[in-house]
Amino acid sequence: MSEIGAKPSVDFSQRRECNSVAAADNGQKILVTGWVYRYRDQGGVLFVDLRDRSGVVQVVFDMAVDADLLKKADGLRGEDVICVVGKVRLRDKSAVNTKLKTGEIEILAESLEILSKAKPSPIPLDEHDDEASEELRLEYRFLDLRRKAMQESLRVRHEFIRTVRNFLDGEGFWEVETPILNKSTPEGARDFLVPSRLNAGEFYALPQSPQIFKQLLMVAGTERYYQIARCFRDEDLRKDRQPEFTQIDLEMSFVTKEMIMRLNQRLIAAACKSAFGITIDEEPQRMSYHDAMELYGNDKPDIRFGMTLTELGDWAPMTEFKVFKSAAETGRLKALCVAGGSALSRKDIDDLTQWVMQDYKAKGLAWVKLTENGLESLITKFLPEAAQAELIKRTGAKVGDIIFFAGDRADVVFATLSALRLRLAEKLGMIPDVYKALWVVDFPLFDWDYETNSLISVHHPFTAPVPEDAHIVLEAGASAELSSEQQQALRKVRSDAYDFVLNGVEIGGGSIRIHESRLQQAIFRLLKITDEEAQNRFGFLLRGLEFGAPPHGGIAFGVDRVLMLGLKRASIRDVMAFPKTQKGTCLMSGAPSLVDEKQLRELYLKSTAKAR
Repeated sequence: MSEIGAKPSVDFSQRRECNSVAAADNGQKILVTGWVYRYRDQGGVLFVDLRDRSGVVQVVFDMAVDADLLKKADGLRGEDVICVVGKVRLRDKSAVNTKLKTGEIEILAESLEILSKAKPSPIPLDEHDDEASEELRLEYRFLDLRRKAMQESLRVRHEFIRTVRNFLDGEGFWEVETPILNKSTPEGARDFLVPSRLNAGEFYALPQSPQIFKQLLMVAGTERYYQIARCFRDEDLRKDRQPEFTQIDLEMSFVTKEMIMRLNQRLIAAACKSAFGITIDEEPQRMSYHDAMELYGNDKPDIRFGMTLTELGDWAPMTEFKVFKSAAETGRLKALCVAGGSALSRKDIDDLTQWVMQDYKAKGLAWVKLTENGLESLITKFLPEAAQAELIKRTGAKVGDIIFFAGDRADVVFATLSALRLRLAEKLGMIPDVYKALWVVDFPLFDWDYETNSLISVHHPFTAPVPEDAHIVLEAGASAELSSEQQQALRKVRSDAYDFVLNGVEIGGGSIRIHESRLQQAIFRLLKITDEEAQNRFGFLLRGLEFGAPPHGGIAFGVDRVLMLGLKRASIRDVMAFPKTQKGTCLMSGAPSLVDEKQLRELYLKSTAKAR
């Protein structure tokens, strides 16, 4: 082994990647480097599978050729870093490994340099061994990233982003970096705050997105901007969320919604084809927000399978069931027919009921099964024959199906049946292994917050209404107090927005932006952001809009979500190099961590948290 700090005695410029060695190199002397993946001692002959990021090649140490070299190699262990010079030779036909790209050849070692010894790995690095817990994998992420699946994630991530850059360069976009240290302008989630040492008591915020800056780049005349942007949101984490993430962020001037959608569906199709080898239709289906909610219960429906919701509001009066009648009168009543669902046991149904009540605030989960003898359930006694016949007709139920009902406030009904639809489709094997893309359009500009009893933005406050609805916003924004008629009208205003959905996951969202200061101020007022507060938080944007802002719009795609889908991984943590846990911690580095009192004093801070 080389002495610590000594210069290796080999010329790395002559190095060949392991996977590049082929039968055409037979008889050639080559140099390879990498990690010892596996080794097999067969008494006088040692076989070492050498691995680098390209793949694996077999190296042979033979006593009959060089006994001293075999003795030196005998001390090798898994993950040792070595350099081998040897001669390529063809394997015997009986020894050819068809599973390896280099399976026809092997390298007969003539020299060996041990560049680094490795401690035994605390996690298995074999490509077929996934026994290690995710916590242990994240703690030893530098080892976990050596696994074939994680190497593939990093390689494909690079390929995906490279294709995006090439595509956008070809469409005349400029890549521009926007600030990481920014003013706090909350966009829904909590900001990560950074205290300023030079400005006592004041804070920067890490960007949730480059939204305002990219709009100002349009004011500045950049016309076509993009950025592979790092973004930060201090929010509760799930399998498709991280506190820091990457998005393809772009903005365009002098465009319509149609122009942006057509360019970006070509972009995603090209990048997915290049990175994953999958085909996504360059003309995806389009669906209105209204239809998405009514048919699927959410605004990012998985359209790879059917099983749509059925409206039963006008059917409820045909029944004698007070629960249904009350729900239809004060909220919504909808049904979900599940093909083959009568196979669900009573325990299965009880578990589902408990789940929707706990996670989706449902009051219960009524159901009926369609058997050879007709509908069967505890509630069929409340359903006259005419009501039963109409229910079967509307839902298209067949013998062997089960029909679930949800009656409550609209948001509860949609959330309950949407989640139930996805869970049962997965349980019953209804989801085909294909990719289906979808544009969801015609979103409402505003939603209603039941907790604050006020309007909120569906996307963000910089989204423009469709032109034909803009007058409603301007008139309401100029009113001292909204009438009930104006509130109802505002909730029907459509936004000029569009979301790109792939297999039931929203991977991108964008809109035409507000480019007139008066309209932007009206939106702020309707969201109960006072003129003073708007100037304090967004004054630099409002000033920009007063100096000749072109019509503009854009979109942002979540890189991590696309990779999770394209590589069929269970979590975005499996497509990121160094992710955080669901508690926002890095098990490898120990972040976040305590800092000493001196650092806090320099930032004019004092911690009130109790020591852990």
